[in-house]
Amino acid sequence: MTGRLANRVALVTGASRGLGKSAALALAREGAHVIAMARTQGGLTELDDEIRSLGGSATLVPADMRDYDAIDRLGAAIFERWKRLDILIGNAGILGKLTPVAHVEPKLWDEVMGVNVTANYRLIRSLDPLLRASDAGRAVFVTSGLAHKCWAYWGPYSISKAALEAMVKTYSAEIATSTARANCFSPGATRTKMRATAMPGEDPESLPHPDEVAAQIVPMSLADFTDNGAVYKYDPKGLFKQF
Repeated sequence: MTGRLANRVALVTGASRGLGKSAALALAREGAHVIAMARTQGGLTELDDEIRSLGGSATLVPADMRDYDAIDRLGAAIFERWKRLDILIGNAGILGKLTPVAHVEPKLWDEVMGVNVTANYRLIRSLDPLLRASDAGRAVFVTSGLAHKCWAYWGPYSISKAALEAMVKTYSAEIATSTARANCFSPGATRTKMRATAMPGEDPESLPHPDEVAAQIVPMSLADFTDNGAVYKYDPKGLFKQF
């Protein structure tokens, strides 16, 4: 395929549905070879069919984000095949349960932190050498406005996204002298299953489709996008820098 990302290798986590699937398709349309990681084999197969229908190509990785050994193996496999990784989209995340912080069960806390924070740390740990080996490695991690708004009852999710942003900003400072860049993307209210779970009374048709939102991840994945350590927010008028 031809496009702005022709011959680039991109990894997308949580790629079987929602924003992750839309991001994978958007990158494929621009010519990237997509490494799609998700728990759901059926969803990955459907994604693969859609990417192939576009004339693109994909590598499917069915794995749970909390299988940290699998993340290590993935880094080794990418090195063996491509020697580099051009784009990392850290999208996978879970909501947890809306409840007072004092009522959060330790198991739930660990699950949310495990997927939303620790898994992304393990991705950085495994893939940092590959992003640095690219002529323009680009990492984009999906955050949330709740990292700053801190609404009541959203504790684990809100706290995990704040931790994610701190980690990405720290990592961005560490790679500042390299050709790699790392930033966060905040999609805002989007028509996804997670949003419907959190806001069951909301009309989904009033929200932007994941395809619209994911389209703004593409510019952040380009070699000429040189910002580093920033948080960008989806805006229907165009990508908007928050911090």
